[in-house]
Amino acid sequence: MDYENMTEAERHELNLELLPRLTVPDVDGHLAKGAERSAAARERLACHLDVPYGDTPRQILDVYPAAAPGAPVFFFIHGGYWRALEKSVYSEVVEPVVAAGAAAVTPEYELCPDVTVPDIVEQVRRALIWTFDNIADFNGDPGRIHVAGHSAGGHLTGMMMATDWSADHGLPADLIRGAIPLSGLFDIEPHRHSDLQKDIRLTAEGAAACSPQYLPLHFNGPVLCAVGGAESETFRRQSKDFAEKCGDLGHESEYVELDGDNHFDVTDRLADPGHPLTRAILAQMGLG
Repeated sequence: MDYENMTEAERHELNLELLPRLTVPDVDGHLAKGAERSAAARERLACHLDVPYGDTPRQILDVYPAAAPGAPVFFFIHGGYWRALEKSVYSEVVEPVVAAGAAAVTPEYELCPDVTVPDIVEQVRRALIWTFDNIADFNGDPGRIHVAGHSAGGHLTGMMMATDWSADHGLPADLIRGAIPLSGLFDIEPHRHSDLQKDIRLTAEGAAACSPQYLPLHFNGPVLCAVGGAESETFRRQSKDFAEKCGDLGHESEYVELDGDNHFDVTDRLADPGHPLTRAILAQMGLG
């Protein structure tokens, strides 16, 4: 598409493809219910809340210890199109993995327009480095970190896979042992031509540097790309393309469409220990 010369009708269609809030009813009500369930989950779980990993107010994370040492680690990145939401909305997604024996970490990050998308990528890297350095204190195994995220968090998962942890940070090349990007964004060039641009202020250079679909992946583990079957064609295509990229690179890669699920239904499934998506995540982490 010639983004620079779009008609108003084409721009409207692009927004419908990229902005789930325009097509899913009562998004705020859906998120409020998730926040309520997540508050209840935090009451049931042992947790250390708002642990700083950086030097700004939203560079904080929640840690959910494992019951026994040497546990795999579930690192879950929230979405919100880089401009909204917080980790507290998604505490419920860690409950099944913690119950199965894992440790979990849910980072928060500064939001656009106060920062840029590349800034957010760097903050999440910092949170993952903190996790590697400190998770053993919470019974997690730093050699068994699995990174997951939804929507913009799925994009950030892809960017963690594209990070050269050895060359750039002096950490193990296989820092990430498995990846679960959910409803992810892997080519973000279209987004700077949508109504998001007034907040995300994405440059062409930033889009190129932060589109994992076109970047080398410094990663050697299994990948599970899931997306709602009722999501837009763009969301489904981007997840399928990224899963195919991972498979072409020799990774164990799976693409899953959740029949009937919209963009905001997908994370609800993770709170159900019996749901096939949750079971697939547990299997990737070596948990029954």
